[in-house]
Amino acid sequence: MKEELYDDILEEKEEQADIKAILFKYIIRWPWFIASIIICIACAWIYLKQSTPIYNITASVIIKDEKKGGTMGNEFSGLEDLGLLNPSKNIDNEIEILQSKSLIKDVVNELGLYINYWGNKGFKTTDLYGASPILVHYSFKDAETLNAPIQLTINYQKNGNLNVNMITDKGNDNEKKTFTEFPAVLSSEKGVITFIENQQVPIVEDVNLDITISHPLAIAKGYRSALSIEPTSKTTSVATISIKNTNKKRGEDFINKLVEMYNRDANDDKNEVAQNTAHFIDERISVINQELGTTEQELENFKRESGLTDLSSDAQLAVAEKSAYEKLCVENGTQLNLIQYLSDYLKKPENANTTLPVNVGLNDKSLTEQISQYNALILERNRLRRTSSDSNPVIRRLDSNIDDMHASLLTTINSVYKGLLITKADLDRQAGKYAGQISNAPAQERRFVSIQRQQEIKAGLYLMLLQKREENNIALAATANNAKIIDDALADDVPISPNKKIIYLAALVLGFGIPVAIIYILSLLSYRIEGHSDVERL
Repeated sequence: MKEELYDDILEEKEEQADIKAILFKYIIRWPWFIASIIICIACAWIYLKQSTPIYNITASVIIKDEKKGGTMGNEFSGLEDLGLLNPSKNIDNEIEILQSKSLIKDVVNELGLYINYWGNKGFKTTDLYGASPILVHYSFKDAETLNAPIQLTINYQKNGNLNVNMITDKGNDNEKKTFTEFPAVLSSEKGVITFIENQQVPIVEDVNLDITISHPLAIAKGYRSALSIEPTSKTTSVATISIKNTNKKRGEDFINKLVEMYNRDANDDKNEVAQNTAHFIDERISVINQELGTTEQELENFKRESGLTDLSSDAQLAVAEKSAYEKLCVENGTQLNLIQYLSDYLKKPENANTTLPVNVGLNDKSLTEQISQYNALILERNRLRRTSSDSNPVIRRLDSNIDDMHASLLTTINSVYKGLLITKADLDRQAGKYAGQISNAPAQERRFVSIQRQQEIKAGLYLMLLQKREENNIALAATANNAKIIDDALADDVPISPNKKIIYLAALVLGFGIPVAIIYILSLLSYRIEGHSDVERL
């Protein structure tokens, strides 16, 4: 037992001695650790200085969504009742439209983001968005034909010489040219490139710029991958738009322009119905105005020829008894005219895929509802076609529904027209009962009543169309945006990449790890007897 206890004590002492020896190997080489840490931290500092920071830019918008209360007030509820404004939107669909490639490409073209400017300061390349002393104009239509980006290297000297080196087709074509004044125009197979001075950034020294012109769709795809649009909650129609970009100003401009162009496209869709209604009303006013002028001229000539100044008492009494049916006849005639006008408008081939005018005075509610449903299908199909092709199953289904609705509208219009004809015949029969009471009246008097009734029909229709035109103009002028910015686009003060704390921490860990690894490897490769402890162990 004493021998075993003695052996355990010896083993424990040997282990302590080994640990001390290992620690001594690392401690004695402390200059290695100091040098390694300094070098790693210096490399991290150089990396941070050379790398381009990426910032997160965010904005908050409220999107009209009737189900979630995002209608932005009731100030246009009266126009919505007329059928000229429809605020009902689905926030998920609107978010998809906001981040569609077609809309983002329009933003890229509008801001000229397919042209990027870079300047060299020392060993670092700087993004010169909005700060380049020389600007390049290149049509986005020409840019959409590019197979590969155009690389431009510009050198501007104080003496006024502008040296341009253009590289195209992945470096296969190289063209150099020197200009002596602005604007400078460079013509090539890829299109016309114009160089102008930026008045907001005066040139005070020699300028060296690298400019890249890319395909707008390729740039749009990059922005789409960096763009994120998320609703803040399921109960509101507020969405947060964020994008990651190396330039704060460019990111803020992109978000603001994205919302602006989204509102512009949405307003164009909403105004389509009102514009078609205005066109229809203007056509009808022109026709009715001519007919009314003809009727009034006929009445004036009749009075002048007949010397008629007033109706006799008998005729006045007969007219009074017929007044109730005459009013119904006037209203019935107005409805027949409107139905006939609408039928002619719907049958025109050029109006096959356009929205129909609404709320022009039709009394049949079912027909008015069918027209509103037809217009909603047309607008939905047009919105989807901007982001999808005609082969999309949803668009094909909408086309089928539109054709069915078109046929149903023609059937309904024909049915309503026949019903109005039946009503007209009945009213004429009822009015005929009183016609006998004035059968003995002078022919001039009967003709006067007939002409006057035609004038009332035309005048009533004319006044009604004028009123509807004013209502439609109000709707056009009162179009509200779909999206309203709550918080303007603003970039974070601290970049999200690169993360300085993590990089410096990694450099510190690496600074400790490299000497430890080197010392450990050297100890594994060492076969020399270096001290008394090695002799004892052997």
